[in-house]
Amino acid sequence: MEIILASSNRGKIEEIQRMLGIEVIPYKDLIKDLHIEETGSTFAQNAIIKAKTIYEKFPDRIVIADDSGISVPALDHRPGIFSARFAGEGASDKENLAKLVEELKAKGIKKAPAYYTAAIAIASPHGIYTVHGWMWGEVIDEPRGDKGFGYDPMFIPEGFDKTLGELDKELKDQISHRAKALKLAKIVLDRIK
Repeated sequence: MEIILASSNRGKIEEIQRMLGIEVIPYKDLIKDLHIEETGSTFAQNAIIKAKTIYEKFPDRIVIADDSGISVPALDHRPGIFSARFAGEGASDKENLAKLVEELKAKGIKKAPAYYTAAIAIASPHGIYTVHGWMWGEVIDEPRGDKGFGYDPMFIPEGFDKTLGELDKELKDQISHRAKALKLAKIVLDRIK
């Protein structure tokens, strides 16, 4: 059965395909002009909105949607669900990263606890399922490394001294919030395929 990914984020598409070990079809390859409004107040709600929107158009397929982001308690848990548009609608990863660095510097924060959340929704003829994964660590106000995407260059996972932007992708695939959520998603997919 074909699996459609309700994302157009190239970094997420690559990670999800690599971590699940299966081919997924980005929804933009099937529907060019669809914009999905993320109106939920949690990562899970937004993932479900995305999965349901695409599933309604392709009810004979399985749809996977991911909503994820970084939260910094010292900044009232922002950017949180607004991680992908922290610097404004359509902002690039670089712009969002720069905005978070700017907010940390404005508060005089060089390093602070933070965590990543990944919520994955799976829509299929068998219903809608959600799973979560988290990764704890710290954000720093000086990005380091050019690997990964999003906020990776400013996030140091717990137990490490390098940012995700400095760590090899193989290691990130073992410890990341998305990797943890995808392990659970794979269990669900194996049951419903």
